[in-house]
Amino acid sequence: MRGLGCLLLLPVIGLAQSNYATLRGSVADPQNRPVEAALVALKSMSTEAVRKTSADGNGFFELAGLAPDDYELEVRAPGLAPLTRRLSLEVAQQMRLDLTLSLGQQQQAIQVVGAPELLKTADTTLGEVIEPESIKELPLNGRMLLDLALTVPGSHVSHGAQTGDMNPLYWRPGQRSAISVGGNRPNANLFLLDGATDTDPTFNTLNLSPSPDAVEEFKVQTASYLAEMGGAGGGQVNIVTRSGTRSYHGTAYEFLRNNAMDALSFLEMPGTNHLVQNNFGASLGGPVKGNSTFFFANYEGFRMGEAMTMLDTVPTAAEAGGDFSQSGVAIYDPQPPRTASALSSPGTGFRLPA
Repeated sequence: MRGLGCLLLLPVIGLAQSNYATLRGSVADPQNRPVEAALVALKSMSTEAVRKTSADGNGFFELAGLAPDDYELEVRAPGLAPLTRRLSLEVAQQMRLDLTLSLGQQQQAIQVVGAPELLKTADTTLGEVIEPESIKELPLNGRMLLDLALTVPGSHVSHGAQTGDMNPLYWRPGQRSAISVGGNRPNANLFLLDGATDTDPTFNTLNLSPSPDAVEEFKVQTASYLAEMGGAGGGQVNIVTRSGTRSYHGTAYEFLRNNAMDALSFLEMPGTNHLVQNNFGASLGGPVKGNSTFFFANYEGFRMGEAMTMLDTVPTAAEAGGDFSQSGVAIYDPQPPRTASALSSPGTGFRLPA
């Protein structure tokens, strides 16, 4: 018998890190000719980490896998004056810069302090980035991060199982993921956390909602998604968590809500509106050793005590003693068939035997 060999091919899927930004562009001289081998250095303002590359024969360069941050870009080429420029990269941003170097000695430098608003020429996506200042300053009732997504044009509160109180088999208290983006249903959204899927597979809700103090920024794309963001037809919510910097920074906070100054509604009774809610936590980030390794940690707790008013029916003292003459209902034999027994006849007075 002749042996047969079998070759098994397994597909390998490469997932793009869609939370990172990309910087690409070109370097030219005053005559608009490409500058080959121009040195391009990009330094992070928070960690001072430096990424370097060189322009190719056509003057083009590209730096990928960049975390959202403020950067300083420096371009150098022999015989031309160095160019320094400040820029800010947002989550999943595709930025293109076409730079022109001027003639001059190497000790002379051109620093661009102000720059016009950059046009998006690398992709056609539509969306909005919720920046760190908005996360820090905008009020959040309950500190739910997705409430900030409602500030993006085309987003509004919707309804359905994603609110956490519409489906008794899958109740998620406080998990408000029912946002409609661009007129789509709330179960048509995709959530990413640091490039990994953060979408619950049951109702397409936000699986893990990080503390706002642990989030650097996030982006809500509403239309014309790139290939790495095509997991759903609704909004694409891309969340990036914070990281440590070259100096120590921390926060400590507590948000208190209670009913001390609350007014009563028409149907409420005094003492029935009890509410004590505490959101508390702390965060700390900084360097571990030198400026090469960094850490960031966050803790957030939630405690709530609330009064709930309910209506229930309990037996009266006469009914507890077996007298149902004033109850206005018939008494049935509990054993099947549930036909009216002699106890429900007028002669018995609707009373159970003592």
